[in-house]
Amino acid sequence: MTRIGAQAPVLALLAVVVLLALPSAPGGEGGAGPADAVSALVVLFCAVRLVRERRRPLSRTAAVVLGLPVLGIAVAAMGAVSPGEGLAGLGRYLQIFVLVPAAVLLLVRGQGDFRLLAWSLVGLAVWQGAVGVHQYVTGTGASYQGRPVRAVGTFGAQDVMGMATVVSLGLVCAVGLALGSAPVRHRVVALACVLVLLPPLALSFSRGAWIATAVTCAVQLLLGGLRRAFATGAVVAAASVILVGGFGVGTAMLQERIGSITQVADAPDQSVTDRYTMWAAATGMWSEHPLTGVGLKGFPEHRDSHASLALSAGSDTEGAGAAFRKQPLLSPHNMYLLILAEQGLLGLLALAGSWLALLLCAVRALWRTRRAGAPGLDCGLVACGLLVWQLTDFAYADIGGPSTVLTAMCFGLTAWWGLAATAGPATTDHDRPGPTARDLPQEARTR
Repeated sequence: MTRIGAQAPVLALLAVVVLLALPSAPGGEGGAGPADAVSALVVLFCAVRLVRERRRPLSRTAAVVLGLPVLGIAVAAMGAVSPGEGLAGLGRYLQIFVLVPAAVLLLVRGQGDFRLLAWSLVGLAVWQGAVGVHQYVTGTGASYQGRPVRAVGTFGAQDVMGMATVVSLGLVCAVGLALGSAPVRHRVVALACVLVLLPPLALSFSRGAWIATAVTCAVQLLLGGLRRAFATGAVVAAASVILVGGFGVGTAMLQERIGSITQVADAPDQSVTDRYTMWAAATGMWSEHPLTGVGLKGFPEHRDSHASLALSAGSDTEGAGAAFRKQPLLSPHNMYLLILAEQGLLGLLALAGSWLALLLCAVRALWRTRRAGAPGLDCGLVACGLLVWQLTDFAYADIGGPSTVLTAMCFGLTAWWGLAATAGPATTDHDRPGPTARDLPQEARTR
């Protein structure tokens, strides 16, 4: 019992990841799910634990970085269409960008906990990817070009980005673990997971996830050192060529989907047209309310008055156990433009400023770890990769759906890596993510 109690903090976080493996209700709205409810309990558990242990919650640096978004969110909540919408939006934004990340920062006790959570994300990605590949092979996935072949995992047709997000984040974690300094056996397993996750990522037909994952893996290779990472990159490239070119995994549809990425002016498909139309609507809202935006959850209310006639009534969704329905387009599918439209410059500067500060802290911690030759390079590569993926994907997507709670987990893991050394008095060297005196070479300790 004592051992279970000692593991309670990381087990609480692990429960959030595990619950995302459960199937979503067919035909559901794709909103908050059981994992979101457990994340709220995790925040409560963290608060009770801090009170019982009489610990200082956060250092000044961590409090400023994680608390900066509160200003813009609170102001935008007061400008919402209704008090109910304002409270709902306030709770969601605080959950994803403030409370859950802070809880992860405080509950992760060391690199062992961090690696456990990273491997849990890899395991979740492998499970969801296996379900997605089965859907493609058996024709039981979500509808894509009139055929039920789109891999969506257990998230259903109403959340087609759910599996793509999970698989991408798991792949990023696997790449970081493979490039780290863990035992060879662990790195081989991580590399095998990378290769296993490539097919389901391709079969998700998510252009935004492809771009974000490619950018992130390239950044991880650069941060991990080109000499050691060259072989890994070559193996991944070769496997991609074999899977797509040699075995013809979704070749025709994948080629068409990849080609559509650059079709922004020459006969774009309707999804691209809808996206750019909503982007224009978001900038129109911001131009009318430049400082504070139209208020939280105000985009759907103001969309029609700012969108052109090129915008369709909604996207058609069916398959994966759900009947046909017209899903309304209620967001611009661009996190930065969503914040700009609903929270104005104040909200965008607050949130983007927090994210940029978090990224700088994480990269600095990684650089110091590499320079000192201390343990934790894999943790740093995973932490930086998760944040880079989120910031890149935000150019093509926004928050929404059950998988959104993983965004909060990613920000929390990055916050632990970049800020835990200044998050309060650590009881042992094991609590600190960066290099300690014990980790340094003998000559460095005697200088």
